[in-house]
Amino acid sequence: MNKSLSTFDIMGLGFMTFAFFLGAGNIIFPPLAGFLAGEHLPSAMGGFLITAVGLPLVTLVAAAMAGGGLPTMGRYLPPVVVTIMATAIFIIIGPAFAAPRTGLVAYEMGLKPFLVNPTQTTLTLYTICFFGLVLLLSLNQGRLLDAVGKILTPILLLLLIGLAIAVFVNPQGTQPSVDEIYLAQPFVKGFLEGYNTMDTFAALMFGMLILDVLRQKGVTDKRAQSRYLVIAALIAAAGLGFVYVSLFILGGTSLGVVESADNGGEIISAYVLSLFGAPGLWILAAIVTLACLTTAVGLVSACADYFLRLTGKLGYRRWVVIMAALCTLVANVGLTTLISLSVPVLVAFYPVAIALVLATYLQPFMRSPVLAYRLILAVALVFGLVDGLTAAGLDMSAFNFLPMFDIGMAWVLPTIVASIIGLALSTPKRNLPAHG
Repeated sequence: MNKSLSTFDIMGLGFMTFAFFLGAGNIIFPPLAGFLAGEHLPSAMGGFLITAVGLPLVTLVAAAMAGGGLPTMGRYLPPVVVTIMATAIFIIIGPAFAAPRTGLVAYEMGLKPFLVNPTQTTLTLYTICFFGLVLLLSLNQGRLLDAVGKILTPILLLLLIGLAIAVFVNPQGTQPSVDEIYLAQPFVKGFLEGYNTMDTFAALMFGMLILDVLRQKGVTDKRAQSRYLVIAALIAAAGLGFVYVSLFILGGTSLGVVESADNGGEIISAYVLSLFGAPGLWILAAIVTLACLTTAVGLVSACADYFLRLTGKLGYRRWVVIMAALCTLVANVGLTTLISLSVPVLVAFYPVAIALVLATYLQPFMRSPVLAYRLILAVALVFGLVDGLTAAGLDMSAFNFLPMFDIGMAWVLPTIVASIIGLALSTPKRNLPAHG
């Protein structure tokens, strides 16, 4: 029997979805973008919101349409391709970038503001302690921290709401001048900055988790599941939009609070110190550190689970040790360096995720989904790699003829053309896999 959710349950589902996306690492990007964008802040913020809020939203809606996350959305692709995509996503949101970033954000906002002379040794010792604790908690698969996380996320959100109100009512500084990187194409720069949240990758995985929660609550009808998933996605998008807009404005009114900054964590810490004094900074440090810890445990546990299922070897505990050790190693490059290293990878592979979402929306109109999916994703990957290699500093000037190559979005037009061709492709019906 299919159950209906109460308004309270729907709000709870939406808040849970919001909590999935609101990692403490996400809050460091809008302040720096707002600071650097200066008078171009509205344009940069618009671009950022499209990739940091809009894309995860439409990805969850696509997951609802397909009836699941990445495996269901990629059902017209060869299974090995879906496995490679899933593995790449888990590496990106795991030991390569997102998980080490949690430790670095905790360091930047939880310890560094209180140090007189922070050094590389300080960072190394901190990351060993942080990911050592993550290791111990992950061996339990985070059961204790799961409960703590349900308390921490609301507290973090309340803290951000309080900060947002204070920013609107009592801005602490003035608008900085426009940085060179936001002079020419602030909207596009903001769009590309939104990749750093990695939330579109996460949304490909979260669709399955949310549908599992709905089934546990007795919602078995697929249409009802899709409807509730879309509502939850809208609630999460509204929450993320509020947080990001507030933090953009915080960064855009912080000249005088800070004169320069390497990352958004420095700006938030300085702003909180200016607004609320040392007690506010201590509270922020404690909440962000614990929030980063819960996120890290979740990521390390999820990655260990995934690679155990993928390989069937080593066992969960050994995979946890491997993930925690890799995170410690990667984190020692520092937050600013880690973010800069992640940019070429995200620029290269985000177009593939976007292409999969686009193909999912177009699928009802395709005569040959198998051919169309493969064409669209292959084109997005090839031209995404061109953009990624350009972002990495390689000379890709041979591709200058491509529209939007100069702004890091050479993949857009070829992917649109591939989508149009994909809609026109046709093969005999018997060659198509069963829908579902």
